[in-house]
Amino acid sequence: MIGIDTSFLIALAIQEHESHPQAWRFYDRSLKNIKGGALLAPQVLQEWLHIVTDSKRFERPFEMSEALKWADHFESVEEFRVIYPSAESNHLFLQWMKEFNLGRKRILDTYLAATYSTAGVKTIVTTNWRDFELFKCFKASDWLID
Repeated sequence: MIGIDTSFLIALAIQEHESHPQAWRFYDRSLKNIKGGALLAPQVLQEWLHIVTDSKRFERPFEMSEALKWADHFESVEEFRVIYPSAESNHLFLQWMKEFNLGRKRILDTYLAATYSTAGVKTIVTTNWRDFELFKCFKASDWLID
């Protein structure tokens, strides 16, 4: 199973992103027309909305209405299956926070990692691999390599 990180969705949607062409190549090569081929957690969409509408990050950020249309699209395409955090993922999240002595800046990525881990994700598509390597249960995707 493949888990989608916010950074991949940003690269996919934002044309000025340096990895935009690679994101689309990966999507076409590895995800397109594969029903439920990638899992998408709601917290990814929430973070994505926050980032792509930020004028301090992008020269041409999305208006919220446009970003919401994209988010609706991500939720509805056959390639993505939306999964939700569970009691089990919440327990794992708290366990990892304690086990790895993580601070406040690691909360969101750790919660996402726990959500994906309990859903059976083995690979995460991200530009920020360091956010997930600590947990030793995922492998990095090579999507940035052409």
